[in-house]
Amino acid sequence: MRETPSSLFVGISGASGAVYAQRLVEQLASLGCELSLSISETGLAVLRHELGFIGTTRETITQAFLARAGAEQQTTVFLPDDFEAPVSSGSNFPDAAVICPCSMSTVAHIALGTTRTLLHRAGEVALKEGRPLVLVPRETPLSEIHLARMLDARRAGALIVPAAPAFYFGPQTLQDLVDHIVGKVLASLGFAQTLFAPWAAAGSEDAGDDG
Repeated sequence: MRETPSSLFVGISGASGAVYAQRLVEQLASLGCELSLSISETGLAVLRHELGFIGTTRETITQAFLARAGAEQQTTVFLPDDFEAPVSSGSNFPDAAVICPCSMSTVAHIALGTTRTLLHRAGEVALKEGRPLVLVPRETPLSEIHLARMLDARRAGALIVPAAPAFYFGPQTLQDLVDHIVGKVLASLGFAQTLFAPWAAAGSEDAGDDG
């Protein structure tokens, strides 16, 4: 059985879906994981807009995000242009990496190896070192370019967990839908998630095939 990671890189790009990032960081912190966090410039703007943070500086928004997720003590924050960060090196890379949400631009840069930010570099290092890498894209509709780059990333070893919640488990609230995606990410990383009931436990005779 694969060991669960105790240290992770978490990248937040400019795709919509800041609520997924917040819940994921909250869950990883509650599991006692040591986190390295980097937020892209557009990711920062999305956090402020979608989560309603007051403030305009990077430090203010980042601290508000970590405080809401309860992850201040376990998280080291790196700027997106900090290529001297430990995660830039395979010799000091954490156990796993996840980019949530993951813009299609970020998917493409990782798939093509065209590093421009620390998020891209972390994805590149995870793949070359054979560490788990989970990408959570949130885009619709998908162009042929998007699909091709996601296929490239998957073939290189990344796990693709689209932010497309299911309904077979009987969600009642928006939080339930968020938890479904975050639970899928946790399971992809090797954790035993408890955020939503698995298909067999849901008791739905008409459930789909993504349990």
